[in-house]
Amino acid sequence: MDKIAIIDLGTNTFHLLVVKIDKGEENIIHKEKIAVKLGEGGISEGNISKSAEERALKTMLYFKDKINELQVENIFASATSAMRNAENGKEVMSRIYDATGISIQLISGMDEAKFIHQGVKKALKIGAEPALIMDIGGGSVEFIICNQIEVFWMQSFEIGAQRLLDKFHKHDPIQPKDIEKLDDFLRKELAELKVKMDIYQPHHLIGSSGTFDTLVDINYQEKGLEKPDDVSFSLNLDDFDQIFNEIIHKTRAERMSIPGMIEMRVDMIVVAVCLIQFLIENNDFIDIKVSTYALKEGLLDAILSNEIKLS
Repeated sequence: MDKIAIIDLGTNTFHLLVVKIDKGEENIIHKEKIAVKLGEGGISEGNISKSAEERALKTMLYFKDKINELQVENIFASATSAMRNAENGKEVMSRIYDATGISIQLISGMDEAKFIHQGVKKALKIGAEPALIMDIGGGSVEFIICNQIEVFWMQSFEIGAQRLLDKFHKHDPIQPKDIEKLDDFLRKELAELKVKMDIYQPHHLIGSSGTFDTLVDINYQEKGLEKPDDVSFSLNLDDFDQIFNEIIHKTRAERMSIPGMIEMRVDMIVVAVCLIQFLIENNDFIDIKVSTYALKEGLLDAILSNEIKLS
């Protein structure tokens, strides 16, 4: 097994990671993400729309060509929230298989949380004190309370950014009354998280991938600093607060002009930062760390340790 391709079919973004294994060393030979928006126009009704299915198929055909070009035989593809919950999810996966020969594994929310945790641990040292890892997907959000040695609790909630966008982002810029409704919703939906936060009292927030990557990019650009080629970053609470206030008060066009903003994130980032802000307001965090590693790196780790068997 000298080369492995990992495909993560997320609700918003499809990721391709190709790694060459040489004497136990992992060398990334290709890494790419494409905004497929699988959940757009259907996730809140429990299905994948025809246009989203077409985008998914086109992206998977492109990934297959790239994998062939790189001469990779070992492929592991996984699908998450949108595909998990859509009535036509299995149908869409079957169509992708017929077109590409790539078999897709549906992974549960709990498995998603477990592999995200493994990915984050590859990127940074969590430390001895409890931390809250948070991964905001388009369909689901995973929370893991852990330290470097053990996981105390983990859970996946079907409150991802596409779902929150459909439900609460009714005006542009988002209105205070919309944020209030969103906060009320989160208070109910995340009651279990609140109980666990009170028990374990993590003071460190670790955001993985997605929205958090974009917040780091914006932070570096706004400070006029060159972003290092690293797998983990720090984002202080004041900097987050500044970016949060900038994002919620701007229209889509104005958000697009924020240095560091990207097209694939410009819509969902509004409800995503509201979710982060809700957690910060309701807990005593002292810092935010960001891991650029998430699900796909965790899956790679599980494959290399034979926790996941390649067919």
